[in-house]
Amino acid sequence: MHNVEVVKSTRIRSGIAGAVSAALALGLSEFVAGLVSSLPSLVESLGNWMIDIVPKSVKDFAISVFGTNDKLALLIGIGIVTLLIGAGTGILARRHSWVAIVVFLGFGVLASLAAAREPDTSLGIAIIPGGLAAFAGLASLQWLFSLDEDTASRDEDPSRENTSRRSFLVGAGAVVGVAALGAGFGRALLVRGNKAAAGRFDVVLPTATELAAPVPAAAEFAIEDLAPVVVPNVDFYRIDTAFAVPRVSLPDWSLKVTGQVDRPLEINYQQLLDMDMVERYITLSCVSNQVGGGLVGNAKWLGVPLVDVLNRAGVQAGAEQLVGRSEPNNGFTVGFPVEAAFDGREALIAVGMNGEPLPFEHGFPARLVVAGLYGYVSATKWLTEIELTGWDDFDAYWVPRGWSKEAPIKTQSRIDTPNSGGSVAAGPRTVAGVAWAPHRGISEVEVQLGEGKDWVVAELSESLSDDSWLQWKVEWEAPVGRQKLRVRAADGDGNVQTEEIRPPAPDGATGYHTIAVTVV
Repeated sequence: MHNVEVVKSTRIRSGIAGAVSAALALGLSEFVAGLVSSLPSLVESLGNWMIDIVPKSVKDFAISVFGTNDKLALLIGIGIVTLLIGAGTGILARRHSWVAIVVFLGFGVLASLAAAREPDTSLGIAIIPGGLAAFAGLASLQWLFSLDEDTASRDEDPSRENTSRRSFLVGAGAVVGVAALGAGFGRALLVRGNKAAAGRFDVVLPTATELAAPVPAAAEFAIEDLAPVVVPNVDFYRIDTAFAVPRVSLPDWSLKVTGQVDRPLEINYQQLLDMDMVERYITLSCVSNQVGGGLVGNAKWLGVPLVDVLNRAGVQAGAEQLVGRSEPNNGFTVGFPVEAAFDGREALIAVGMNGEPLPFEHGFPARLVVAGLYGYVSATKWLTEIELTGWDDFDAYWVPRGWSKEAPIKTQSRIDTPNSGGSVAAGPRTVAGVAWAPHRGISEVEVQLGEGKDWVVAELSESLSDDSWLQWKVEWEAPVGRQKLRVRAADGDGNVQTEEIRPPAPDGATGYHTIAVTVV
């Protein structure tokens, strides 16, 4: 029985040794990437690679479950998988030392290849952090094993003091501490270096030639838990394919206009700022947004009308699709009909958001904002190129992954208060929410205050524009019991949103937002 306990104890310590050594490998790779700006982050590279290769169903699940925290969930997942693989390696390497060599070197090679996928990172550069990570992991594991060997010998004689066991635990704790410090400082250095290199803090935005009017009092109901008409930048949803915010250096940035144009352009940031700017309130929505979800928001955008840049380049008659390309390391593309830039809707090359330069997370230094189209076909962040092509000549990032090539935003409405699943006191209260149909506007919102009840026309806030969402509210005499509330909206043309329930794929969710509340 004692021998069984010894074997079990040794296996546990071997797993711990492998896990903390794997953590050290990742932590050191982050530290050197933060310390030397030319070296890639292996964590970011692995994350971007995972985003590119996972099936569409997995991505949809991650967004539906984690929403705007999907990148954090992926980061935690990478960490957990790394620790589990490290633990298994430690257990196997106790008997077969070659296992550790294969696994850690394999990790180094895999991470290096993932980093080398980025356009500005060569395999030779990528090998440096990959090799250091593999060496650090192996060295740490061997050191912890050396401490553990004496511990194992003492396990055979329980009468002896367990000083070696304590030495092993102290050593493992030290490795964890170094790994955590390395990862923390490395990540902080990476973020700080990226922001400093970008030059955003030195940007002074020009005054628009067409200013958006201040939000009038009638455009905003003062109701608790109701989404504001203009969403602050810090609260604006973020959904994109970048595991980490791309590193865009403002002095090196330019926007190219290529493809089927008479005069290909290349515009630097200052040249873009020197063009006539306009301010517009425009609501953006992610196609992955569930009915009643939060992947939608309205902001005041500052930018150059897209049509002005296209006219300067001279769009050729055969051009049917506008392709927006994100910075090369991100590899994201969108595609939408060229006519959307010329049909009168608001379409901007945006440089500002709610009175400040674009936040890094929302596309600094420039992005596309096109009213009425879901983000995956239009809203290119970290924009570097606009290419004019034929409609069938190119499929943007999400199209081969099963999403529709054309994606106008569907008319939607949402109940913000009361909260779904919550309880409220019986008696008078306000039911309120938001509704949107960018490029078409909202003409009416109706609410059903109880199952089988008649639909009640809601009071609408003053609209900022047809491209902006608006708020709505109704007064409700809430009766005791379990109550079901539903909402539906009609766009500016009078078309009522469909009741048919469909998931987000392939071109946006449909159905009435329905909540249940308990009235007490």
